Amino acid sequence: MERLKLNQELLREKIPFFRELEPEVMAQVIPWITERKLKRNAIIFIEEDVGDEIYFILSGSVHIYSFDGVKRVILALLQEGDFFGEMALMKPGLVRSATAETMAPTRLLALRRPDFEALIEAHPRLALHMLNYTMERLRRANQQIYDLTFLNVRTRIIKRLLRMAAERGKPDPDGMGMVIDVKLTHQQLADMVGSVRETATKALLELQDEGLITIRNKMVVIPDPHRLEAKLEEAQ
Repeated sequence: MERLKLNQELLREKIPFFRELEPEVMAQVIPWITERKLKRNAIIFIEEDVGDEIYFILSGSVHIYSFDGVKRVILALLQEGDFFGEMALMKPGLVRSATAETMAPTRLLALRRPDFEALIEAHPRLALHMLNYTMERLRRANQQIYDLTFLNVRTRIIKRLLRMAAERGKPDPDGMGMVIDVKLTHQQLADMVGSVRETATKALLELQDEGLITIRNKMVVIPDPHRLEAKLEEAQ
Protein backbone atom coordinates (compact mmCIF):
# COMPACT_ATOMS: atom_id res chain seq x y z
CA MET A 1 0.00 0.00 0.00
CA GLU A 2 1.09 3.56 -0.67
CA ARG A 3 0.59 6.78 1.21
CA LEU A 4 -2.02 8.79 -0.62
CA LYS A 5 -1.99 12.42 -1.60
CA LEU A 6 -5.61 13.54 -1.49
CA ASN A 7 -7.39 16.82 -1.11
CA GLN A 8 -10.38 17.30 1.15
CA GLU A 9 -12.73 18.16 -1.71
CA LEU A 10 -12.09 14.83 -3.45
CA LEU A 11 -12.64 12.84 -0.27
CA ARG A 12 -15.91 14.59 0.49
CA GLU A 13 -17.09 14.18 -3.09
CA LYS A 14 -16.33 10.47 -3.30
CA ILE A 15 -16.84 9.23 0.28
CA PRO A 16 -19.97 10.42 2.17
CA PHE A 17 -18.42 9.24 5.46
CA PHE A 18 -15.97 12.16 5.37
CA ARG A 19 -18.47 14.91 4.59
CA GLU A 20 -19.17 15.76 8.24
CA LEU A 21 -15.53 16.23 9.18
CA GLU A 22 -14.27 19.73 9.89
CA PRO A 23 -11.30 20.90 7.75
CA GLU A 24 -8.87 20.69 10.67
CA VAL A 25 -9.90 17.08 11.39
CA MET A 26 -9.59 16.19 7.72
CA ALA A 27 -6.09 17.67 7.68
CA GLN A 28 -5.13 15.34 10.52
CA VAL A 29 -6.68 12.26 8.92
CA ILE A 30 -5.47 12.55 5.31
CA PRO A 31 -1.79 11.78 6.06
CA TRP A 32 -2.81 8.42 7.55
CA ILE A 33 -5.02 7.29 4.67
CA THR A 34 -3.42 4.71 2.41
CA GLU A 35 -4.46 3.58 -1.04
CA ARG A 36 -4.65 0.11 -2.54
CA LYS A 37 -5.19 -0.48 -6.26
CA LEU A 38 -6.61 -3.92 -6.98
CA LYS A 39 -7.51 -5.89 -10.07
CA ARG A 40 -10.81 -7.68 -10.61
CA ASN A 41 -11.33 -10.79 -8.43
CA ALA A 42 -8.69 -9.72 -5.90
CA ILE A 43 -9.22 -10.90 -2.32
CA ILE A 44 -9.11 -8.01 0.18
CA PHE A 45 -9.56 -10.12 3.29
CA ILE A 46 -10.86 -13.57 4.14
CA GLU A 47 -13.47 -14.66 6.68
CA GLU A 48 -11.83 -15.33 10.08
CA ASP A 49 -8.87 -13.02 9.33
CA VAL A 50 -8.05 -10.67 12.20
CA GLY A 51 -9.18 -7.21 11.13
CA ASP A 52 -7.12 -4.07 11.68
CA GLU A 53 -8.28 -1.79 8.82
CA ILE A 54 -11.45 -0.14 7.58
CA TYR A 55 -11.81 0.35 3.83
CA PHE A 56 -13.49 3.03 1.71
CA ILE A 57 -14.23 2.50 -1.99
CA LEU A 58 -12.86 5.36 -4.07
CA SER A 59 -13.78 3.63 -7.34
CA GLY A 60 -14.78 0.17 -8.50
CA SER A 61 -16.92 -2.41 -6.69
CA VAL A 62 -16.61 -5.06 -4.00
CA HIS A 63 -18.78 -7.94 -2.93
CA ILE A 64 -18.94 -9.31 0.58
CA TYR A 65 -19.73 -13.00 0.91
CA SER A 66 -19.70 -15.98 3.21
CA PHE A 67 -20.20 -19.74 2.89
CA ASP A 68 -23.18 -21.59 4.32
CA GLY A 69 -21.23 -24.85 4.36
CA VAL A 70 -22.10 -25.77 0.78
CA LYS A 71 -22.22 -22.68 -1.40
CA ARG A 72 -21.24 -19.05 -1.43
CA VAL A 73 -23.79 -16.45 -0.33
CA ILE A 74 -23.24 -12.83 -1.34
CA LEU A 75 -24.20 -10.59 1.57
CA ALA A 76 -23.61 -7.18 0.00
CA LEU A 77 -22.57 -5.44 -3.21
CA LEU A 78 -20.64 -2.25 -2.50
CA GLN A 79 -19.60 0.53 -4.85
CA GLU A 80 -17.96 3.95 -4.90
CA GLY A 81 -18.53 5.79 -1.63
CA ASP A 82 -19.30 2.73 0.49
CA PHE A 83 -17.14 1.52 3.36
CA PHE A 84 -16.65 -1.92 4.89
CA GLY A 85 -14.55 -3.83 7.41
CA GLU A 86 -15.65 -1.69 10.33
CA MET A 87 -17.13 -4.47 12.45
CA ALA A 88 -13.77 -6.15 13.09
CA LEU A 89 -12.43 -2.82 14.41
CA MET A 90 -14.96 -2.56 17.21
CA LYS A 91 -12.75 -4.57 19.56
CA PRO A 92 -9.10 -5.69 19.26
CA GLY A 93 -8.82 -9.34 18.26
CA LEU A 94 -12.15 -9.60 16.45
CA VAL A 95 -12.04 -11.48 13.18
CA ARG A 96 -13.66 -10.78 9.83
CA SER A 97 -17.20 -12.13 9.60
CA ALA A 98 -17.06 -12.54 5.80
CA THR A 99 -14.77 -12.40 2.79
CA ALA A 100 -14.33 -9.27 0.63
CA GLU A 101 -13.41 -9.52 -3.06
CA THR A 102 -13.31 -7.00 -5.89
CA MET A 103 -15.79 -7.31 -8.76
CA ALA A 104 -13.91 -4.85 -11.00
CA PRO A 105 -10.62 -2.93 -10.92
CA THR A 106 -10.93 -1.06 -7.64
CA ARG A 107 -9.24 1.72 -5.70
CA LEU A 108 -9.56 1.42 -1.95
CA LEU A 109 -8.68 3.85 0.81
CA ALA A 110 -7.77 2.37 4.17
CA LEU A 111 -7.37 3.51 7.76
CA ARG A 112 -5.70 1.32 10.36
CA ARG A 113 -7.26 0.80 13.77
CA PRO A 114 -5.21 3.37 15.76
CA ASP A 115 -5.83 6.10 13.19
CA PHE A 116 -9.52 5.19 12.92
CA GLU A 117 -9.94 5.27 16.71
CA ALA A 118 -8.27 8.70 16.82
CA LEU A 119 -10.69 9.89 14.12
CA ILE A 120 -13.71 8.71 16.11
CA GLU A 121 -12.40 10.33 19.28
CA ALA A 122 -11.94 13.63 17.44
CA HIS A 123 -15.37 13.43 15.83
CA PRO A 124 -17.76 11.38 18.02
CA ARG A 125 -20.76 11.91 15.72
CA LEU A 126 -19.09 9.60 13.22
CA ALA A 127 -19.54 6.74 15.69
CA LEU A 128 -23.32 7.24 15.55
CA HIS A 129 -23.22 7.45 11.76
CA MET A 130 -21.26 4.20 11.61
CA LEU A 131 -23.58 2.52 14.11
CA ASN A 132 -26.60 3.40 11.98
CA TYR A 133 -24.85 2.06 8.89
CA THR A 134 -23.86 -1.16 10.63
CA MET A 135 -27.34 -1.69 12.09
CA GLU A 136 -28.84 -1.33 8.62
CA ARG A 137 -26.49 -4.05 7.38
CA LEU A 138 -27.54 -6.24 10.31
CA ARG A 139 -31.20 -5.65 9.52
CA ARG A 140 -30.61 -6.69 5.92
CA ALA A 141 -28.72 -9.79 7.03
CA ASN A 142 -31.64 -10.80 9.24
CA GLN A 143 -34.03 -10.21 6.34
CA GLN A 144 -31.83 -12.33 4.10
CA ILE A 145 -31.98 -15.19 6.61
CA TYR A 146 -35.79 -14.91 6.62
CA ASP A 147 -35.92 -14.89 2.82
CA LEU A 148 -33.65 -17.94 2.55
CA THR A 149 -35.89 -19.78 5.00
CA PHE A 150 -39.37 -18.91 3.76
CA LEU A 151 -39.23 -17.67 0.14
CA ASN A 152 -38.62 -19.66 -3.03
CA VAL A 153 -35.79 -18.77 -5.42
CA ARG A 154 -37.98 -16.88 -7.90
CA THR A 155 -39.41 -14.69 -5.15
CA ARG A 156 -35.98 -14.09 -3.64
CA ILE A 157 -34.68 -12.99 -7.05
CA ILE A 158 -37.59 -10.60 -7.57
CA LYS A 159 -37.07 -9.12 -4.12
CA ARG A 160 -33.32 -8.70 -4.62
CA LEU A 161 -33.76 -7.09 -8.05
CA LEU A 162 -36.24 -4.58 -6.66
CA ARG A 163 -33.88 -3.72 -3.80
CA MET A 164 -30.98 -3.26 -6.20
CA ALA A 165 -33.17 -1.10 -8.43
CA ALA A 166 -33.94 1.11 -5.42
CA GLU A 167 -30.25 1.34 -4.49
CA ARG A 168 -28.50 1.27 -7.87
CA GLY A 169 -31.26 1.86 -10.37
CA LYS A 170 -31.17 4.52 -13.08
CA PRO A 171 -33.80 5.51 -15.63
CA ASP A 172 -33.50 3.29 -18.69
CA PRO A 173 -32.39 5.51 -21.60
CA ASP A 174 -34.07 3.10 -24.04
CA GLY A 175 -37.42 2.87 -22.27
CA MET A 176 -39.65 3.91 -19.38
CA GLY A 177 -38.32 1.52 -16.73
CA MET A 178 -35.21 1.22 -14.57
CA VAL A 179 -31.83 -0.33 -15.30
CA ILE A 180 -29.77 -1.77 -12.45
CA ASP A 181 -26.37 -0.19 -12.97
CA VAL A 182 -24.38 -3.27 -11.94
CA LYS A 183 -23.18 -6.00 -14.28
CA LEU A 184 -24.13 -9.40 -12.87
CA THR A 185 -23.59 -12.96 -13.98
CA HIS A 186 -26.20 -15.63 -13.32
CA GLN A 187 -23.78 -17.18 -10.83
CA GLN A 188 -23.42 -13.93 -8.89
CA LEU A 189 -27.17 -13.46 -8.72
CA ALA A 190 -27.53 -17.07 -7.60
CA ASP A 191 -24.97 -16.42 -4.85
CA MET A 192 -26.94 -13.37 -3.75
CA VAL A 193 -30.13 -15.37 -3.20
CA GLY A 194 -28.56 -18.56 -1.89
CA SER A 195 -29.31 -20.70 -4.93
CA VAL A 196 -27.48 -22.79 -7.49
CA ARG A 197 -26.86 -21.20 -10.88
CA GLU A 198 -29.19 -23.51 -12.81
CA THR A 199 -32.18 -22.65 -10.61
CA ALA A 200 -31.44 -18.92 -10.76
CA THR A 201 -31.09 -19.07 -14.55
CA LYS A 202 -34.46 -20.82 -14.86
CA ALA A 203 -36.13 -18.14 -12.73
CA LEU A 204 -34.51 -15.33 -14.73
CA LEU A 205 -35.68 -16.87 -18.01
CA GLU A 206 -39.23 -17.11 -16.64
CA LEU A 207 -39.15 -13.44 -15.63
CA GLN A 208 -37.90 -12.49 -19.10
CA ASP A 209 -40.57 -14.60 -20.82
CA GLU A 210 -43.21 -12.80 -18.75
CA GLY A 211 -41.80 -9.41 -19.75
CA LEU A 212 -40.99 -8.52 -16.15
CA ILE A 213 -37.28 -8.00 -16.85
CA THR A 214 -34.85 -7.87 -19.74
CA ILE A 215 -31.08 -8.31 -19.65
CA ARG A 216 -28.83 -5.99 -21.60
CA ASN A 217 -25.02 -6.13 -21.45
CA LYS A 218 -25.26 -8.21 -18.24
CA MET A 219 -27.39 -5.51 -16.62
CA VAL A 220 -30.98 -6.18 -15.58
CA VAL A 221 -33.64 -3.80 -16.92
CA ILE A 222 -37.03 -3.61 -15.21
CA PRO A 223 -39.49 -2.18 -17.75
CA ASP A 224 -42.27 -1.67 -15.18
CA PRO A 225 -41.11 -1.74 -11.52
CA HIS A 226 -44.71 -1.47 -10.27
CA ARG A 227 -45.63 -4.65 -12.10
CA LEU A 228 -42.65 -6.48 -10.61
CA GLU A 229 -43.59 -5.19 -7.15
CA ALA A 230 -47.11 -6.55 -7.65
CA LYS A 231 -45.63 -9.98 -8.46
CA LEU A 232 -43.63 -9.83 -5.25
CA GLU A 233 -46.73 -9.00 -3.20
CA GLU A 234 -48.57 -11.92 -4.75
CA ALA A 235 -45.76 -14.33 -3.93
CA GLN A 236 -45.10 -13.31 -0.31
